[in-house]
Amino acid sequence: MQKIKAAVCHEFGAPLVIEDITIRPPTLGEVEVTLDAVAICHSDISYADGAWGGSLPAVYGHEAAGKITATGTGVTGLDVGDSVVVTLIRACGTCGSCAGGVPTLCETGYDGDRGPITTAEGGKLHQAMATGGFAEKVVVDQSQVVKISPDIPKEAASLIACGVITGVGAVVNAAKLRAGQDVVVIGAGGVGLNAVQGARIAGARRIVAVDMSQEKLETAREFGATEGVLATQDKPWKAAIKALGGRGADAVIVTVGAIPAYDQAPRYLGRGGKVIMVGMPHSGATSTYEPVVLAAIGQGMVGSKMGDVVIQRDIPWMADLYAQGRLKLDELISGRWSLDQINEAIADTKSGSARRNVIIFDTGT
Repeated sequence: MQKIKAAVCHEFGAPLVIEDITIRPPTLGEVEVTLDAVAICHSDISYADGAWGGSLPAVYGHEAAGKITATGTGVTGLDVGDSVVVTLIRACGTCGSCAGGVPTLCETGYDGDRGPITTAEGGKLHQAMATGGFAEKVVVDQSQVVKISPDIPKEAASLIACGVITGVGAVVNAAKLRAGQDVVVIGAGGVGLNAVQGARIAGARRIVAVDMSQEKLETAREFGATEGVLATQDKPWKAAIKALGGRGADAVIVTVGAIPAYDQAPRYLGRGGKVIMVGMPHSGATSTYEPVVLAAIGQGMVGSKMGDVVIQRDIPWMADLYAQGRLKLDELISGRWSLDQINEAIADTKSGSARRNVIIFDTGT
């Protein structure tokens, strides 16, 4: 058993506490990863604020990258010293969803209360999202990690673990966008910028970003948006449809958890278009729309979890795009922080101005 530093949530809505915790060695099918970087996702913040409930105390964090420093029995294709991306996608490989090629919807549950971490005194400590990445090390199932080139900076690689695969995957996998189609991306934050990138990579004809901030709309243009629309204006969907040549979008990607965004999303659609629901509102929040309109002109709404990715297929592809200069990752990083500064980094993320803040660990390598 090892003692490591971690940022622990003891109370919803309260600052995280940096303290020693205990982590056990990897067992059957598990790997230990010493982290170089972990990004702060809005989902981590929502969990820590109590938006979706959960067990406490807990260690959040799920966008991570580092090196494997130990392996359990039965691990194949991964070795000590490998550089890896660590994700929250824990797939059993045998349930109906996994066997059907949708590992993001794995039906085999995971009890984070009985995971590899405990308090320094040996008490219960929840490994949130099967990862617990706000810590110096993690022990996770081998299905959650993907080997990458050691030449890719870990702070950039960590972003692929969630925000990048979610945004790009929502366009490529969930919307199944074809070259020449038109896209509206609602929300130009971290996930939204990656949806814009996904649309650009997929060959979209027009990409309209919608956001409350003019500054974010300008950033979206840097990532590939062809037009920006302020969500604060009256009936912003009219401006977006005008920018799309009057037809409406083939796909609308909602990357924020704001109910007004969901209420308005179908209004941006053209005939036969789809709303891809990515952003996660708080539990209990509801949205309204007119189903008769969707039925009459063949529109649809579908949820997308983690970009519907298969990480062993999609992460190497995205890593190659980055290496080729076709996928922006470095430009997504707003700030680099130490673990001791995590509460300041979270506050900066909550301000809405950050693209992605990343915690950097001093691994001595």
